[in-house]
Amino acid sequence: MKRNTLNKIAIVFCLMALVACKSKKLVVVNRPTTTVDSAAINKENSLRARLAAIRAKQVTFNTFSGKAKTKLDINGNSNDVTLNIRVARDQKIWISITAIIGIEVARAQITPDSIIVVNRLQSVYLKKPFSYVYTYASRQVNFKTLQALLVGNAIPELLNTNANFQTEGANTALSGNLQDLVYKLLLGPDLKVTQTNLSNAVARQTLQVANNVFIQADNRVIPSQIDIASTAGDKKIQVNLRYTQAEFDKPLEYPFSIPKSYEPAN
Repeated sequence: MKRNTLNKIAIVFCLMALVACKSKKLVVVNRPTTTVDSAAINKENSLRARLAAIRAKQVTFNTFSGKAKTKLDINGNSNDVTLNIRVARDQKIWISITAIIGIEVARAQITPDSIIVVNRLQSVYLKKPFSYVYTYASRQVNFKTLQALLVGNAIPELLNTNANFQTEGANTALSGNLQDLVYKLLLGPDLKVTQTNLSNAVARQTLQVANNVFIQADNRVIPSQIDIASTAGDKKIQVNLRYTQAEFDKPLEYPFSIPKSYEPAN
C-alpha cells in the first residue's frame, strides 16, 4: 500500500514537471485595421513624429530565444531543419541547427565582428569576419540588421530623416536610398513591419523579407512567419522561419566551442 502511494505521488510530480516544462502556446494577434496613434501622428504630421511612432512599435529586449521549423535553401540546396535561436541584444546570435530526427548538424555564433560555424556532419568549421555575410547579402547588412529581422523589427538604418512616406491603403510605405541601396518598408496599420525590400542594381544584390501571422510572446508582438530571400550576384539564400516557441528576457546560455579534431572548411 505504501509503495502504491509513493508511486502515485511520483506520477503526480512527473506530470507537474511535464506541465511546467511544456512551452507556452503562442497566441495569434488580431492586428488592427486602422492606424494606431494616427491622431498623434497627424497632429504634428512631421517626419520625425512618424519615425518616432514607428520606433515606439519596435520590439525591445535584452535576450530572445526562439525555436523555428525552417526551410533553408542555399543556392538551390534545400533542407528542412529546426533552428534554435538565442540572441543577446547587440552582442551575439547563437543558432543550433537540428535535422528532422533531432540530431544537431551545425552550430553557429554570430557577433558584430565575426561568424563561426561548426559543421558536425563533416567535422569541419568555418571562422570568418562578419564581412563574410556579404557573400550572400548586401554590404549594408550588419549585425543589427540580422538581429532586427529575427524579431520582425525594422532595420534601424532605414528609419532616417531622408525617408519618404506614402500611404498604400491601410498601410504605410517608407522608402528611400541608403549608400546606393534602394529600400522600401511596408508597415501595417499597427506600424509593425510586414515587408522589407532592399536592392542594389549595380552590385546585383537584393534582400526581401516578408513578415506574417503575428503572435504575442511575453507581452511583445512578433511575426511567427518570417520569409527571407537574399541574393548577391549568382549566390542565393532563402530562409523560411516558422516560430513554434518564442521567449524574451530569460537567462540564456550560449555554449560554443570548436572540437580539436575539427579542421577548417575549404
